[in-house]
Amino acid sequence: MCLAVPGKVVSLDSSKQEATVYYYDGSRRQASTIGLAPKINDYVLVQAGLVVQTIPEQEAQESIEAWRELDKA
Repeated sequence: MCLAVPGKVVSLDSSKQEATVYYYDGSRRQASTIGLAPKINDYVLVQAGLVVQTIPEQEAQESIEAWRELDKA
């Protein structure tokens, strides 16, 4: 089972169809944007290195808080 992780787009490389995504733990990783067109500062869900959808900031913040709680456990 794979889970989609929320993050924030901090840069885009349209020539490679990739975004640099900042995650709640402070890491930044590349994710493919094939099929989507997120913008810088959009919140997205990433699964297996692929941006699967953009999400509203409020939903992202709630999900990020849940991930932080899981990390504490």
